[in-house]
Amino acid sequence: MAPRTARGSEPLVDGIETAVYTVPTDAPEGDGTLAWDSTTMIVVQVRGGGATGLGYNYGAAATAHVVEQQLADVVTGRCAWDVPAANEAMNRAVRNVGRPGLVAGAVSAVDIALWDLKARLLDLPLTRLFGASRTHVPVYGSGGFTTYDEHQLDRQLRRWAEEQGIPRVKIKIGESWGRAEQRDRERITQARRSIGDVSDLYVDANGAYTRKQAIRMGRHLDAHGVTWFEEPVSSDDVAGLAQIRAAVAPEVTAGEYGYTLAYFGHMLGAGAVDCLQADATRCGGITVWLRAAALAEAAGLELSGHCAPHVHAHAAAAIPNLRHLEWFHDHVRIEDLFFDGTLAPQGGSIRPGADGEPGHGLTLRAEQAEKYRTG
Repeated sequence: MAPRTARGSEPLVDGIETAVYTVPTDAPEGDGTLAWDSTTMIVVQVRGGGATGLGYNYGAAATAHVVEQQLADVVTGRCAWDVPAANEAMNRAVRNVGRPGLVAGAVSAVDIALWDLKARLLDLPLTRLFGASRTHVPVYGSGGFTTYDEHQLDRQLRRWAEEQGIPRVKIKIGESWGRAEQRDRERITQARRSIGDVSDLYVDANGAYTRKQAIRMGRHLDAHGVTWFEEPVSSDDVAGLAQIRAAVAPEVTAGEYGYTLAYFGHMLGAGAVDCLQADATRCGGITVWLRAAALAEAAGLELSGHCAPHVHAHAAAAIPNLRHLEWFHDHVRIEDLFFDGTLAPQGGSIRPGADGEPGHGLTLRAEQAEKYRTG
């Protein structure tokens, strides 16, 4: 059957398919507030004009049901060129369902797939479709889970710093909701010893500390040259973030749980962060991620992409106020396993679109992925 077209020649979205995959971690993982032994990826494929766009996020399996039951009919039949219009239509359609959280993840995955579809129809890398601000996108190694022992932590940090040449790395702290401060301090000291004095050291408390705890911890961070203090308290506590930001030397960062553009505006308006984070797999896709970058730029701040690095790579190359992307251990491992066309961060940066492949350049290894399919 010939592809459906709008106004005689413009391609229409023909349909949407979803799949759910669950991948065990390669070791127990945990941070200050959660522990897990597997990661679930929801893949969305959007067909139109004889091409297929691929999007995905990390979350609950129910995300696929939201795509199928709430979003598929909204997007099907729309012109594939008009991704922002589809994004707006999806947002309006889920008003009474409740957009923040899981539903926002579903909207995000479809939006990512729609951008990939459009670029593939035009036979352009997404960097060319968006227009590039840079050729190289900096990344930072991220993992350092609280569940790691001393040898696991050292091995991971040295692999990033020494083998891949990534000059910035991050570990998790705030163990047991902040009730293991001494072990946090020891792990920070060990991390600095593993990477030496040249590499940047970041920490992420995942909202585990109280305000005063975070301020006390700030002195130890500064003594070990830590420059990035992520979510010292809950990201919903914007007043607390602002208080901590004023009291500690490391940069305070947050934003990964932003599900709406207004959330980022609220965080910036409160003076809560030195660098804004946003996650395209949660905030509404690439469409809203680019808008969050513009908000941050207007506030004089840079933006850092949270997790799912291959989702963010091309959009990151398009914004002038990019800080870096998170080269998150769990997601990098899954993306390398599931997709052809993944990138390598030798020297601490990646080059999205350099191979000229259309879209985000990823192709699902269907046979390989099928081993992990759960829905």
